[in-house]
Amino acid sequence: MKKSLLLFTGLLMTVCLLAQPDSVVTKKDRKKRDVLLQTSMGDIVIRLSDSTPLHRDNFLKLVKTHFYDSVLFHRVIQNFMIQGGDPDSKTAPAGKPLGNGGPSYRIPAEFRSTLFHKKGVIAAARDNNPEKSSSGSQFYLTQGKVFTDAGLDSVETYRIKRKIPAEQREVYKTLGGVPHLDQNYTVYGEVIKGIEVIDKIAAVPTSRGADRDRPRENVMIVKAKLIKRKKVRSTR
Repeated sequence: MKKSLLLFTGLLMTVCLLAQPDSVVTKKDRKKRDVLLQTSMGDIVIRLSDSTPLHRDNFLKLVKTHFYDSVLFHRVIQNFMIQGGDPDSKTAPAGKPLGNGGPSYRIPAEFRSTLFHKKGVIAAARDNNPEKSSSGSQFYLTQGKVFTDAGLDSVETYRIKRKIPAEQREVYKTLGGVPHLDQNYTVYGEVIKGIEVIDKIAAVPTSRGADRDRPRENVMIVKAKLIKRKKVRSTR
């Protein structure tokens, strides 16, 4: 009982902390700014979703405080995703396993039925916690693959145990993505420019050693910053 109370109290404190207005993040940031990731393999522009305010504001805060500058994409799996956001990667020597670094807090899950794992979304990485709360800093950008109806039927039957909405099935059959992650990891935005950079990064050779899936040559977020929002066509 005492352990359960401590867990509940910790979760409540995290929610309260994240719900408080952050002086670093302004209304203008939320409504008129996108995020530019200047990587060593090209630029990626991300538009965050207003329907996931906790994840949106946390990502904006980390970008504005230069948290992601010089961070590596430390886990890369072709036809799946590219993952970054571990601050330990900034100074990691070659061959060092990564993926455990980040702030001391988690972000409560914000699953939305309209946000799904099509190609080019940004979603929060997490450990195997029962609440499915997100890492405070680690994220991934989806590449995935294009599915057939039979492939999606298999995902429904054996992986997610539910039906994929018809309009989302069409996206998975044309643009592609990673449907088995839906409603398990929080999606909180999408790439609106530079989706081809995801493909380039996903194709780099990776380690098969102790640092499995880490690129053999570092792929870095040189700088992350906010830029003025422009009207662009979505990748969907």
